[in-house]
Amino acid sequence: MKYVFLSLLSVSLLLTYCKKKSTSTDSSDSGCKSEASNSVAPVVEINALENYLSQNNITAIKHPRGFYYKIDTLGTGDLITTLCSTVKVLYKGSLTNGQIFDQTFGSARSFTLSNLIQGWQTGIPLIKKNGKIKLYLPPSLGYGSKGSGSIPGNAILIFEIELVDYSQ
Repeated sequence: MKYVFLSLLSVSLLLTYCKKKSTSTDSSDSGCKSEASNSVAPVVEINALENYLSQNNITAIKHPRGFYYKIDTLGTGDLITTLCSTVKVLYKGSLTNGQIFDQTFGSARSFTLSNLIQGWQTGIPLIKKNGKIKLYLPPSLGYGSKGSGSIPGNAILIFEIELVDYSQ
C-alpha cells in the first residue's frame, strides 16, 4: 500500500509539474521550468570525458554542466523553452568504443523532454527545429553508475541528435 501511495504521489507531482496554467498568457508562469537541474557533473567524470575528447582529437564546446557538444546545424525557428515540450528526434547513441546502443532507423521518435536523461534535457534546447547536435555526456548526465540495458555503468555517452520538430 505504501508503494502504491508513493507511485500515485510521484505521478501527481509530475503531472502538476508539466501542467500549463490555462489562464496564463505568460510562458514563464506555465508551471514548467526552463532547465532540468543546475547539477554539474563531478570533476572526475569531466576529466575522463576531456581525456577521451583529447585522445580522439575531438573539438567540442564545454557546457557549464560538464558535458561537451558540437552543433552541426543550428536549425530554424525558436529555441525550446520548457521541459514540458514534446521533441521529435532522429538519433544515434554510442559508447566511446563505437558500440551503438540505440538509434532511430529513418523514423523519428517523440519524447517529452522532462522524461529524458539530463544531458538531453540540457543539450537538445541548444538547437532549433531541424538542428543537429552531437553530445558528449559524462555518466552522471546519462545513466550514471547503474547504466541501462546494454549501457554499462559509468559510461561516457555520445549522441548524434537531429531535432525534427517540437511542440511547447
